[in-house]
Amino acid sequence: MQYPRVGVGVLIFRQGKLLLGCRQGSHGADSWSAPGGHLEFGESVEDCARREVLEETGLQLNSVQRGPYTNDIFIDEQKHYLTLFAVTHDPVGEPLLCEPDKCRGWQWFDLHQLPQPLFIPLQNLLQQHGADQLIRLAQPVSA
Repeated sequence: MQYPRVGVGVLIFRQGKLLLGCRQGSHGADSWSAPGGHLEFGESVEDCARREVLEETGLQLNSVQRGPYTNDIFIDEQKHYLTLFAVTHDPVGEPLLCEPDKCRGWQWFDLHQLPQPLFIPLQNLLQQHGADQLIRLAQPVSA
């Protein structure tokens, strides 16, 4: 019996733009995705977000907030994920291609001009929560 897995997607915003990379070599190949990966045993969502982003982009994250979640079913791959999104606005450094076997490269995108196709969790985020929610998430929370 298969069980859903828990993924963490990290919405990294800088100057109102969202960091996305084109996936390769895994489910969702050739779609645009935020950095992220699997939540490991005993790991917080925030720690997973920091670890995955550092591994994939070389960026260091300071403040990380929990965001919305999506229920994602990949029909062709017979995979089911619950994706927990984390949100950050203050990455340190410039994104690097640290895992060229998994991603073709990182780019910043205007929220009104996102590339297509989007990775299923991002598609579902937009469908379930609306583009307005993504725009609200792009705004840093003032202290």
